[in-house]
Amino acid sequence: MTAPVCLISGVGPGTGSALARKFAEGGYRVALLARNEERLATLEAQLPGAKGFRCDVSDPAQVDAVASAVERDLGHPAVVIHNAVGGAFGTFREIDPAILNRNFQVNTMGLLYLARRFTPAMIAAGTGAIIATGNTSALRGKAGFAGFAPTKAAQRILAESMARDLGPQGVHVAYVVIDAVIDLEWTRKRWPERPDDFFIKPQAIASEIWHLAHQDRSAWSFNVEIRPFGESW
Repeated sequence: MTAPVCLISGVGPGTGSALARKFAEGGYRVALLARNEERLATLEAQLPGAKGFRCDVSDPAQVDAVASAVERDLGHPAVVIHNAVGGAFGTFREIDPAILNRNFQVNTMGLLYLARRFTPAMIAAGTGAIIATGNTSALRGKAGFAGFAPTKAAQRILAESMARDLGPQGVHVAYVVIDAVIDLEWTRKRWPERPDDFFIKPQAIASEIWHLAHQDRSAWSFNVEIRPFGESW
């Protein structure tokens, strides 16, 4: 098994699947992590060298067990992409505190569990990449995002702390702020009047993350913001 390994959490119908296809096409063996076994089986059948693993990244025991299975079946990941996400809408008075805690476990603690499990091998090799997908909530707390924004802000700060620690050891950590509505079936239904160029394409997100994972180490990025050309910001 000489091909590099990429592990992707939160393999859904949009960004996660696009990432899986991009890295598989680029010659990686891809470890697909999600809670939906049917989706995993479909992608596994479509992508040579890919293997699905059912995993709730908020559970450290599941992360550890799946990590061991990935290493056994595919090898040590050279790239880990934390794309799993928990979200909720509502003001701080409206949200269920348990939902905020659940989102924190997926978004922030999930990144911590994955990084703690896979970075020792990266450090030993002197190379590797950990990339987290975020959004504008990581930079600002709008009133209706109280159940979500605090967890993404914490995720970004955790990634920055990791980057400062791991960078000098040869491991690249980057955080991608996706300032856009992702082009998905449900988002098209929610905004049916919007033109095509209102949406960000999952394949375009995957291409930028591929670029991040393969940057020359003399010019690493950490904070990366991507948005459609017409987006106001």
